[in-house]
Amino acid sequence: MDVRNQTRVAEFIFLGFSGVPHGQIYLFLAFLAIYMVTVIGNSVIFTLIQLDSHLHSPMYFFLSHLSCLDICYSSVTVPKILVNFLHQQHTISYHQCMAQMFFLMTFAGSECALLAVMAYDRYVAICQPLHYSQLMSSQVCVPLAVASWIWGLLDSALHTALATNLSFCGANQIHHIFCDVPPLLKIACSNTYINEVALHAATVFVGVGPFMLVLISYIYILAAILRSNSKTGRRKAFSTCASHLIVVILYFGTANLNYNRPSSGYSLEIDTLVSTLYCIITPMLNPLIYSLRNKEVKGALWKVLGGQRKKYTSPVRQ
Repeated sequence: MDVRNQTRVAEFIFLGFSGVPHGQIYLFLAFLAIYMVTVIGNSVIFTLIQLDSHLHSPMYFFLSHLSCLDICYSSVTVPKILVNFLHQQHTISYHQCMAQMFFLMTFAGSECALLAVMAYDRYVAICQPLHYSQLMSSQVCVPLAVASWIWGLLDSALHTALATNLSFCGANQIHHIFCDVPPLLKIACSNTYINEVALHAATVFVGVGPFMLVLISYIYILAAILRSNSKTGRRKAFSTCASHLIVVILYFGTANLNYNRPSSGYSLEIDTLVSTLYCIITPMLNPLIYSLRNKEVKGALWKVLGGQRKKYTSPVRQ
């Protein structure tokens, strides 16, 4: 008889918010507000980019994909968290857990790759402006965007396939707020060596790899800006890169805390905070960062709302 079938649990219990049993309604309202801001904010940016011809450039093409990813990313975890706030126990079925982990890692890996692609776009715009239209043509941008999605999909498929072979021996309490690889490995009773190797490999190739590409791109960008004799040019270059750089720091910083845990692990409270920052707060902040700092996005919004559109120029001429 298959031992794995004998030890497979029917559902898991999330312990992430077990420390606040009397504040569930307030958490529900807070998370609902965060989710609404995330969906509405990213949807507005995605819609503006589709409607306004001034935003039909590679930078905004990739930003539209980032907004779509953030909506999907948040929708994988938050609705289930909201439903659980309305019940005494925060549970998820085994199959829902595997599905949640699959889509979560797909969108997380895709976002890592897409942020690297966006950094490359800014590098070409600032360091190779004369060749920008050729290097970032639609024949290049579309495959780069598709490759980013496939990158996350392949990584997720590997981890999910390995996770379905784990046995839990009746252990079903997850010290987390959603299904992810690290907390599942912690409660598994079968050998997790291959899963851990795959997770460390993914940390390098899916996390560190794109981050290094971003870092290298910004080293070249900074060098080009410092060589510029025009203060106006420097200011415009910094402006067009600032929003992306803030998003990169937020995303990779929280992802590093989430996946590169100390051997002893985090306390339940710290783990809940890190998970919330990584999967829930960051997708909400991204549209706010881009809209508040971007004159073109704000100009497009005024146009759609019927306001008098002010003249504005692209931070970096394409």
